[in-house]
Amino acid sequence: MSPNTVESYARDLASLGAFADEGGTAVESLSRRDLEAFVRSRMAGGLAPRSVARMVACVRGFYRFVAVEQKREVSPAEDLQAPRAWAPLPRFLDLHEVDQLLAVPDTATPRGLRDKAMIEVLYATGMRVSELVAVRPNDLHLDEGYLTCVGKGDKERIVPLGQDAIAWVRRYLEHGRSVLAKRGSPWLFVNARDGGPLSRVGFWKVLKEYGIRAGIGGDLSPHVLRHSFATHLLERGADLRAIQMMLGHADLSTTQIYTHVLEARLRAVYDRYHPRK
Repeated sequence: MSPNTVESYARDLASLGAFADEGGTAVESLSRRDLEAFVRSRMAGGLAPRSVARMVACVRGFYRFVAVEQKREVSPAEDLQAPRAWAPLPRFLDLHEVDQLLAVPDTATPRGLRDKAMIEVLYATGMRVSELVAVRPNDLHLDEGYLTCVGKGDKERIVPLGQDAIAWVRRYLEHGRSVLAKRGSPWLFVNARDGGPLSRVGFWKVLKEYGIRAGIGGDLSPHVLRHSFATHLLERGADLRAIQMMLGHADLSTTQIYTHVLEARLRAVYDRYHPRK
C-alpha cells in the first residue's frame, strides 16, 4: 500500500484505540456492539462516508489479525458494514479559470518559474500531487514528449506531456532549478527555502494561494486540477480507458466518476439531433 494509505490506517487505528480507552476496554476485547458504536461516533463526528468506509475496512483487517494471533474462530468485525459511499461529482475548473490560474505565477523569478512549470505539468498530465513532487530529472523525456512516474502500488507508467508544459519545464530547468536546487539534488521540483525536495503539503499551500490570487477560491487543490485534466479530455472526445491509463487508475470504475461529462454530452447530442426532443 502507498505511504498515504498506511498513514490513514494508522490514524484509524489510533482513533479505535482512543475509543477503547474512553470505555476502559482493551482494544482487542471490543465487542461487535462496541465497534458499531465506534463507527456511529465517527460518522456523527463529521467523517466523510468514504473515510468511514476506509476506516471500517481497516478495522476488519485489524480484527482478522487479532483473531489469528489469539486463535479465535470469529472476529467481532467480520461483517461490520460501512455506510454506502456516494461518489460526489468532482470539482473541476473551466478553461477560463485554468488560464487565470496559469497567469498568476511570476515567471521572472526562479520560484515563479517552478510554480508555473508544476501547474502546467499537473494540468497537462493529471498526475497525483505525490507523483508530481517525486519526479526526478531522469524521468523526463522532453524530446519524446512524455515523462515517467511511479504511482500507487509502486507501478510505473508513461504520461504524455503537451508542448506548453514541455516548454515551461525547459525554462524552469535552465533558469529556475539551476538557482534553487542543491548540488546533486535528485528531485525535479525543489523548495525555495533550502533547495531540498518540495513536499506535497508545501505545493498544496502554494496552489491554494495562487487560487485565491486568481479569483478561483481558497479551496483549490492539486486534485481539482487532476479532475480538470480528465474532464476536459472527456469533453473533447477522449476515450475513458485512455484517461484511466493516464490517471493511473487500477480499475475503470474509479475513472467512471467522470461520466457526468459523458452524460452531459449525450444529452446535448440528443437535444440537437432527435426529431422529437
